[in-house]
Amino acid sequence: MPRIFGTDGVRGLANGELTAELALDLSVAAARVLVDRGDYEGERPLAVVGRDTRISGQFLEHAVVAGLASAGVDVLRLRVLPTPGVAYLTQSLGADLGVVISASHNPMPDNGIKFLARGGVKLDDAVERDIEAHLDRPWVRPTAGDIGRVAPYATPVEEYVDHLVSTLDRPLAGLKVVLDCAHGAAHESGPLALRQAGAEVIAIADAPDGLNINDGCGSTHLGPLRAAVLEHGADAGFALDGDADRCLAVDAAGETVDGDQLLAILALGMAETGHLVKDTVVATVMSNLGFVQAMKTAGLGVRQTKVGDRYVLEAMRVSGYSLGGEQSGHVIMSEHATTGDGTLTALHVLQRMASTGQSLASLAGVMTRLPQVLVNVPGVDKARTDEDAVLAAAVAEEEYALGDTGRILLRPSGTEPLVRVMVEAPTPELARDVAERLAGVVRQQLAL
Repeated sequence: MPRIFGTDGVRGLANGELTAELALDLSVAAARVLVDRGDYEGERPLAVVGRDTRISGQFLEHAVVAGLASAGVDVLRLRVLPTPGVAYLTQSLGADLGVVISASHNPMPDNGIKFLARGGVKLDDAVERDIEAHLDRPWVRPTAGDIGRVAPYATPVEEYVDHLVSTLDRPLAGLKVVLDCAHGAAHESGPLALRQAGAEVIAIADAPDGLNINDGCGSTHLGPLRAAVLEHGADAGFALDGDADRCLAVDAAGETVDGDQLLAILALGMAETGHLVKDTVVATVMSNLGFVQAMKTAGLGVRQTKVGDRYVLEAMRVSGYSLGGEQSGHVIMSEHATTGDGTLTALHVLQRMASTGQSLASLAGVMTRLPQVLVNVPGVDKARTDEDAVLAAAVAEEEYALGDTGRILLRPSGTEPLVRVMVEAPTPELARDVAERLAGVVRQQLAL
């Protein structure tokens, strides 16, 4: 049957591809998989459900809750809470299932449903396929006292914030920070956590109306954050996305600090304190070569995975690594979280600033970002990317010319009929020239 789950749950246009009927059916199927697999204890499984601020989240939440309860699952409604907050409470409350209703950094008309297993971790592919298979299977509905109970959970934000602040070793007093909440799920918890940790906080994009999530703000639009940092003379600024599982930053001068740089800052700090397991950090193949070079200079290893935080998480889980992330700002600190957490990242980067007395610009200067150019080549047979001999020879020739000063990556898109050509080089002009030459070879050799 066609796959419904993508790389990060089920996502699509709310009330278009993602309907109330589908949300209800998916939740029933997820509950039945729990029962069939025996992945719970006690008489009834327990689920927690949270969402971001999109207006569509309201009807989708009711559909999800109805589906779970109708299948005999007790449900605690967490209301608006970041994805990492739902993951944390799934773990801390011993829930058998967590559900997040969010489309992360996508525009407002979209929404999504993400299921979390016990412990607050993402579902394995096999479990997602099992849920899809259960969508069309007949089942016996529970009745009478076997139907699930639904109740609001009283203190989700407070408990999540307390957890975040408890991960710090020192207060953030003396630091002035701008936090862009993207009018999203962390509009309450984000500023509260930073203030509770001792920082002076200027919150922006913290007034969601159900329509303005990610609209010209947040981690995909750093302009407002940059302007606010300069206006208020802040030491740093951090921009979350709609569900706050990632963040990007700007320094006091308004310069962007991306996910690779944030990861480098945390890696060096954790290595100094003995918290970087095996002195290794996990990153994806899209991480800037400058990051890899900086880690090598510091005597640290880099384990690289396919693009996607689920692959970073998988590598961390299998080998026990404590830090991983993506250039996009997904940073996972497994000692404190089971998923990427933008607010947690901001707190620990600020703690590094406080403990070293260095500015964010100085800390980020540990790595030099090589100019990176990405060219998308649509309308080609992406399945032949790794098979065409002429293309392979062209890549090898360009790699030989770059030597250790650059890098080339050809990656078929996971969702579109296109190939992504990524080139890093000492100068933007050289990176662009190499990328355009290889894009031309891709068009010629992989034409449909």
